[in-house]
Amino acid sequence: MIFSSTVFIAIFLPLVLLFYYVLFAPLKKRRRIVQNYFLFFVSLLFYAYGEIKFVFIMLLSIFANWFFGLMVEKFRGSKKGSFTVLSIMVLFNLSIIFVFKYLMFTLATSNRFLGTSFAIPKITLPIGISFFTFQAISYVVDVYRGHGAAQKNPVNVGLYIAFFPQLIAGPIVRYETVAEQIVNRRESFDKFSQGVCRFIIGMAKKMILANNMGRLADLAFATENESLSVLMVWLGAFAYTFQILFDFSGYSDMAIGLGKMFGFEFLENFDFPYISSSITEFWRRWHISLGTWFRDYLYIPLGGSRVKSKARLIFNLFVVWACTGLWHGANWTFIAWGLLYFVLLTFEKLTGIAQTKKFRPLRHLYTMFFVVMGWVLFRAETMGAAIAYMKTMFFGGAAGVMDNTAYYYLCEYAVTFILCIIACFPVKKLLERLSGKMALWTERFSVLWYVALFVLSLSYIAKSSYNPFIYFNF
Repeated sequence: MIFSSTVFIAIFLPLVLLFYYVLFAPLKKRRRIVQNYFLFFVSLLFYAYGEIKFVFIMLLSIFANWFFGLMVEKFRGSKKGSFTVLSIMVLFNLSIIFVFKYLMFTLATSNRFLGTSFAIPKITLPIGISFFTFQAISYVVDVYRGHGAAQKNPVNVGLYIAFFPQLIAGPIVRYETVAEQIVNRRESFDKFSQGVCRFIIGMAKKMILANNMGRLADLAFATENESLSVLMVWLGAFAYTFQILFDFSGYSDMAIGLGKMFGFEFLENFDFPYISSSITEFWRRWHISLGTWFRDYLYIPLGGSRVKSKARLIFNLFVVWACTGLWHGANWTFIAWGLLYFVLLTFEKLTGIAQTKKFRPLRHLYTMFFVVMGWVLFRAETMGAAIAYMKTMFFGGAAGVMDNTAYYYLCEYAVTFILCIIACFPVKKLLERLSGKMALWTERFSVLWYVALFVLSLSYIAKSSYNPFIYFNF
């Protein structure tokens, strides 16, 4: 089930809210317990809507990591004992990801480069497996570090791992962030209203911006590069650059908004990444929950930037970004995408260019150039396809610099491109700063604005068959 669907908006969410706030209202002492059980149950239903058999994989992950959390706490007095449990937990979770996400890729790579003849099984990837597995690891590691008590009730662990707003595509919620909220969160009308507004913003990003850009990107990347003009392939690259931002940040907005509706506070996952003036800044603003996860659970344990040797610093960055690329998928394009950022971030670390305040417009152009090139790698099906696409971008194809097709799509999507560019900037903060004494007028106008966005988004949902979320694949 996806957030931007009539089933979710018209049936699932209203029923869940009705039960959560109205039917459980008479309960007092046990109200929170019943609500948590209910949210866990509906989260499993939400996940089962796509493919019921994968619910069992999730339940295995939940109960295994609940057990690991208890064992880590039990052996807390023994450094060796607790570390042994932690090591087994990491091996268990990574094994699940490996089997479902990387086994076919590994066997195919072995057959291709080592001359083996392994039979390659057909394994369907459970939706969101990387997200909920990383959250499971976060739970046990945070208990090990003393950043939260182990949950005695497995349902509470299940609610943390499987809570439907952030289950499939994040943000990756750290256990220490919500450990207290699981049992002591507070709902309020203001928080619920904020959640509704945030959900509408995310839905508008997805339906009005991302989906429209997605159609153009799909067209460009699906066509033989030699038959496209230079302008057309650049339009496709820019379209995908906007699509992936508003698709993923839109989902995160909806997830954060839904969390607020039920009293949860999730950390931000995007902070206008396309205004960055360095690759380092870009990754502080893009997919923040993944970046901080790798920083706190891999980069810092490896020594981070505190190491004395530049060689060790480069090694640490290499490990983190190779893993970041692999996390996104079992394909050489994702590995190359991760290693591209390894090279760029290593360059910025060693030169200190990210710290300078000079030449910001030029540094912004440099940053966005490599971000767009990275998205071409990310979007391409194979490395050969990525190289061919880039070749056309810079050296042209049979259609020359511009043709009628490119001109048509440029005109067709001009308004959407302009809206996307505007949405890349913190316009709301600017308007709030300018409003001043007009706060009341601004508040009244904002109600109309949210209603209009909601109605327009619903109209796109009703008439559109194109509605995928890119990060569901990860």
